[in-house]
Amino acid sequence: MTQPPDTPVVSTGEISSEAPVQATAAANAPTASAGGGRSFLPANTLLRHLLVLVACAVGAVVLLEITDPFTNSQLAQLTYYAIAAGGLTVLTGLNGQISLGHGALMAVGAYTTALMLDADEPLPLPVVLLAAVALATVVGALVGVAAARLHGPYLAGATLALAVGLPGLAVYYGDLFGGEQGLRVRAPRAPESFESFIDLVSGNPPSATKWLAYVGTICLLITFFLLANLVRSRIGRTWRAVRDQEVAAELAGINLGAWRVLAFVVSAACAGLAGGVLALVVRLAAPSGFTLVLSLALLTAIVIGGLGSLVGVLLGSALLVFLPPFVTDLGADLGLNSTEAAQLAPFVYGLVLVVVMIFAPAGVVGTIRMRWLTARARRAARGAGS
Repeated sequence: MTQPPDTPVVSTGEISSEAPVQATAAANAPTASAGGGRSFLPANTLLRHLLVLVACAVGAVVLLEITDPFTNSQLAQLTYYAIAAGGLTVLTGLNGQISLGHGALMAVGAYTTALMLDADEPLPLPVVLLAAVALATVVGALVGVAAARLHGPYLAGATLALAVGLPGLAVYYGDLFGGEQGLRVRAPRAPESFESFIDLVSGNPPSATKWLAYVGTICLLITFFLLANLVRSRIGRTWRAVRDQEVAAELAGINLGAWRVLAFVVSAACAGLAGGVLALVVRLAAPSGFTLVLSLALLTAIVIGGLGSLVGVLLGSALLVFLPPFVTDLGADLGLNSTEAAQLAPFVYGLVLVVVMIFAPAGVVGTIRMRWLTARARRAARGAGS
């Protein structure tokens, strides 16, 4: 039984020093005091997020139109990483559950998209992506129910089994899922309205790469808009209460298991959508694309950016996409051969992760936020003292 509307939400201000995940997420969580300063944005949360959505949409159009096709493909890659990491940061940052199986949930969305687009008369793309979301949500609900009573390493182990086992079904049922080779994805052509829009905006050729980058961007903006409102809602506050003080939350009448399952369902829906976008961008759904490495990459992205922060998700996902080719090119310029330059990229990424953990344990965004709030509190204290 879920929490009734009148049930008080437990305060999240007290964070145990023995729970680093909770403390890191709390540093990124929205607080009432954070909005106390003067702001030109409207006070209403929904309207404020709508204005941010419009501004981000305009910025995305400008960015996609001024960049070359290769950068368009990188931005498309960024979108599916960020969508999946956005759902994971809700699960881990807001609710305190660690998942190592989101790569498998992305595989569910990718294979659903590939199979539905392979039909003689495929359904419209929005319907296909919604079907990918729905099926991943069902799988996430089943996993969430099974993992609702697990904590820490036990939960990580259960989701690890999901990450290892689920993509293997594609090999076992090779006739349906294509085995090790996977399924080729027939991405639908861009509609004439998109070509007219691109011609009106910039006059640049509306290539297939740009079309898929726009599809991923639209999915990313919608996902982040919904997640941002969810984080600010009563649901988000209840998740933080369950994360920070389980006993107090249960005494307040909150059903811990139901709220944990809900968090897993929301996160799985994001992973399913990300998998669908990945299948469109990569044009392939294969087991090799959904290994444990993908799940770990998503987890490191939200840790680097800051648990519970959607801005941090974008930062961490951007590092995943842009840092490896940059380091590889840099290594080639320094005289390394192609193999050595390629091996340099994961080393540098790991080094960045270590540096962030040492000097910014709350993530980049969380550490900046903590220092800003600390400086603001000190200024307020000096003003009150004078």
